Amino acid sequence: MSLDALRGFTIAAMIVVNYPGSEDHVFFTLRHTVWNGLSFTDQVAPFFLFMVGISIAFAYSRRLGDGTPKAELYRKIVIRSLKIFAVGMILNLMPYFDFSTVRWTGTLQRIAVVFLFCSLLYLHTGWKQQAWIAVVLLTGYWLALTLIPTPGAGKVMLEPGVNIVAWVDSKYLPGRMWRGNWDPESILTTVTSVVSGITGMLTGALLLGSRSSQEKVNILMTAGVLSAIAGYFWGLIFPVNENLWTSSFVLVTSGFAALLLGAIYFIVDVKGFSRGTFPGVVFGANAITTYFLADVWALLFYEWKPGGAGLNDRWMQGLTGVGCSAELASLLYALLFTVFNFFPAWWLYRKKVFIKL
Repeated sequence: MSLDALRGFTIAAMIVVNYPGSEDHVFFTLRHTVWNGLSFTDQVAPFFLFMVGISIAFAYSRRLGDGTPKAELYRKIVIRSLKIFAVGMILNLMPYFDFSTVRWTGTLQRIAVVFLFCSLLYLHTGWKQQAWIAVVLLTGYWLALTLIPTPGAGKVMLEPGVNIVAWVDSKYLPGRMWRGNWDPESILTTVTSVVSGITGMLTGALLLGSRSSQEKVNILMTAGVLSAIAGYFWGLIFPVNENLWTSSFVLVTSGFAALLLGAIYFIVDVKGFSRGTFPGVVFGANAITTYFLADVWALLFYEWKPGGAGLNDRWMQGLTGVGCSAELASLLYALLFTVFNFFPAWWLYRKKVFIKL
């Protein structure tokens, strides 16, 4: 229940930060950090990848235990990855489906790729091997970005659009890029985003183990603190940066995710205090469906503009007109939109309809 709740609250947070009343008026921590640094919003995507990793451990440990042939699992993994990627592409193409300006990357596309690699890795490795792979990938990525000069520049650069990550995208990433000449969901950052999934798989291995619930909580909280501290100090020489998905960013966000999961696990699964988790469980039961529906509803809430103004514009005008600050009005709109999306998720949950890609 704690995993479902945390997954659902993460989806709710994703909706809040993605759909403000006005993009021009958002509280600082509800924006993505421009470059180096860490905001609340920056942690939403790695939290979800962390939980993807835990879900992989739960799902495939059971299937392997049942004796399901790996060939059958390979087929299901590939098909599910393609489905998630396809849904992400549909969202990118809405509402005009203009293939000439299509963007091939995005949140769901990244989830699809991380799910694919982490699932295949889980089928062939144990937790110790996974931990070493994570160390090698994080270290290798750090060395690559800090030692390999950007071609054409003749020196190592970590600034927006002129680093080795952006250069690889300019050569090999098809379609439109989110920031013009670079994209936050880039080719090279897939390496470290996979590690975010691996940290979830390691957490899943812990939760599936034979230790007592209290021991699991203790290990989760300790690992979370140590990971966040290690990420902070690594960040002094390799900045915490979501756009580059730096090694320090992975450690800090995975550490925070472990701490939050440990706290919820202790409160809900150990102590049995589940009151207050219901909204998270509802959102989490159909997480990707809710994310997809939010983008669909956004066509009504943002794109439909009778009289030249959308619902969000009228909301902002109304609240700021009675003295509410623009940032608060924008946040209230995002919260209202999130509540609106809760009702179809609740209907599906009540009908015991769980849409799995």
